[in-house]
Amino acid sequence: MNDPRSVIDHLVQVTNDHDLNALVDCFAPDYVNQTPAHPARGFLGRDQVRRNWATIFAGVPDLSVRVVAAASDGDEAWTEWQMAGTRVDGQPHAMAGVIVFVVRQGLISSGRFYLEPLDVSSGNADTAVDRLINGSAS
Repeated sequence: MNDPRSVIDHLVQVTNDHDLNALVDCFAPDYVNQTPAHPARGFLGRDQVRRNWATIFAGVPDLSVRVVAAASDGDEAWTEWQMAGTRVDGQPHAMAGVIVFVVRQGLISSGRFYLEPLDVSSGNADTAVDRLINGSAS
């Protein structure tokens, strides 16, 4: 399974199965994670993948994920994700965004995450641009 799309399809399946070991096994031991919008969140290695997903599965026991769009070019897979579930405190959990994966030798060797919590209450486009540019709300 060297095709990036097949590897990502398998990642989705094991994530939805909440199979932590199979999920971690999708990643190379020297996996590189980058979060360009939040650079301090980047990390190296699949030990952090395990810690992250153990916390996610425990905190959102009914988590489900889906890739709503994908394209691949060589060893890269550009994927748009939706994640949904209910946290153990009863609050909804929803995230959406893009993850760009690099797959080598059947394992995910790197990922650039642009995944963010869904925000349905922060205002319209005018408000968002005003906050971004002026630091204030309209």
